[in-house]
Amino acid sequence: MNAHKLDYLGSDEARIALAVSDVTDMRLAAKQKDDVVREKQVLLQELQHRVANSLQIIASVLMQSARKVQSDEVRSHLHDAHHRVMSIATLQRQLAATKSGNVELRPYFADLCDSIGASMIYDHDLLTLTATVDDSITTSEVSVSLGLIVTELVINALKHAFPERDRSGEITVEYWSRSEGWGLTVEDNGVGMPGDHTTRKPGLGTGIVDALSKQLGATATVTGMSPGTRVAIIHHAPTAL
Repeated sequence: MNAHKLDYLGSDEARIALAVSDVTDMRLAAKQKDDVVREKQVLLQELQHRVANSLQIIASVLMQSARKVQSDEVRSHLHDAHHRVMSIATLQRQLAATKSGNVELRPYFADLCDSIGASMIYDHDLLTLTATVDDSITTSEVSVSLGLIVTELVINALKHAFPERDRSGEITVEYWSRSEGWGLTVEDNGVGMPGDHTTRKPGLGTGIVDALSKQLGATATVTGMSPGTRVAIIHHAPTAL
């Protein structure tokens, strides 16, 4: 019901216009629409759970295969594949926990580093892997690329930065986002880059990082830290004309 007072010039009588509308069908349609949206959200979350579980099964199969093979090179490749699959599985768990379809990078990177460290760090008292991330939220597409970049760089640092098992060290993953752009860095205090790193043929991990960086419109830079190595992925926001 809608009521409006009518004012007539020169008249002291109060008059009211009253309109009555039947909104039953309108409210029923709105409720049905809300029910469909909720149902789709439930189905999407269930799908994401199933995808995450399937990826974890694949990762487990890869790890079991790695234990059985005799070749160290093949075993290393299977381990790397395992971590890449787990990177996507971790993302799927984050997506399943949100209704917006976007990903909070702080818990995502923290879970990702915990997963990699649990399977690759030989002594957590000697070697630490930490993630320092602001409150950034991004799309699932961007977070996939960022997660794979972090996975490749952390795996590379764990493999090559600390060849001596009795040496303590730190690996830090950092991400920030500001109005002028965003940055992702992975830094270690290990033995640093070899002297011939500029002429050495890049491996699969390096190729993946370069390709994903270009896909995100970012540039990758490797810097020797004395000691250690720092890889920075920087994206500059386009400037307004």
